[in-house]
Amino acid sequence: MKRRKFIQSASTAAVAIGLPVMGQGESKMNETRSAPAEPVRKVFAFGGGRDKSILRFMIQLTGKENPKIAFVPTATGDSIISVNSWYAYCEDTNIRPYVLRTFISSYDTKESFEETIMKMDAIYVGGGNTLNMLAVWKAHGIDASLRKAYDKGILMTGASAGSLCWFQSGTTDSRPKDLSQIECMGWLKGSHCPHYNVEEFRRPVYQDLIKKSVLPPGYACDNLSGVYFENEKMVKCVSFHEKARSYYVDLVNGTVSEKELPFELIK
Repeated sequence: MKRRKFIQSASTAAVAIGLPVMGQGESKMNETRSAPAEPVRKVFAFGGGRDKSILRFMIQLTGKENPKIAFVPTATGDSIISVNSWYAYCEDTNIRPYVLRTFISSYDTKESFEETIMKMDAIYVGGGNTLNMLAVWKAHGIDASLRKAYDKGILMTGASAGSLCWFQSGTTDSRPKDLSQIECMGWLKGSHCPHYNVEEFRRPVYQDLIKKSVLPPGYACDNLSGVYFENEKMVKCVSFHEKARSYYVDLVNGTVSEKELPFELIK
């Protein structure tokens, strides 16, 4: 058999039993090759408190063995106490801790906020004055940089101001005298109330604002309890203490409805 006829015959046989042949097989593989998976946008918001199990859960959510996590202490004005507390908190964990300070000088800060943010596996926003924090972020464009990181799949997390900021609105102690309503970044639909079980005015004020339609329905979290979102959908509620709970608070026929969310206990 001549070489050309042999090749043609072999190709015909290969096609008959479903094997790829030169040229055709390559084209077929290109057609069926799946596109890269889209990043999953992730937010873990919890009511407050500290426990090593929370850090372990954050590590799990990053999908990394030794994740780089940046603490953002803007809400406390970059308090040295909160910064030192963050480093102490991360001891005996696999976290590589960083701090994103915003009260800085050009002379000793040689990397942009966005450059720092985009190198992280997670951003952990601390508590404090939410109103002031959002104003500083807006002035520096940090809110836009955080959104870019979020869309890339970098985990966003935090408690108190650090849980409230991702929602449309919520309750804050950022102003004098009384708890009040605050407009936030709005990545997650609905409102939010942290510290639901440890500050006596949180629950009644939050429910009253929802009843008056000042706030939309939303998620209330006790300290040591939180809600985890993927692509703006709540997929899991977790608790780090047997008595800590999270709730969905809604307005049904003019009456406030507080629904306790099923949770996974993590220790």
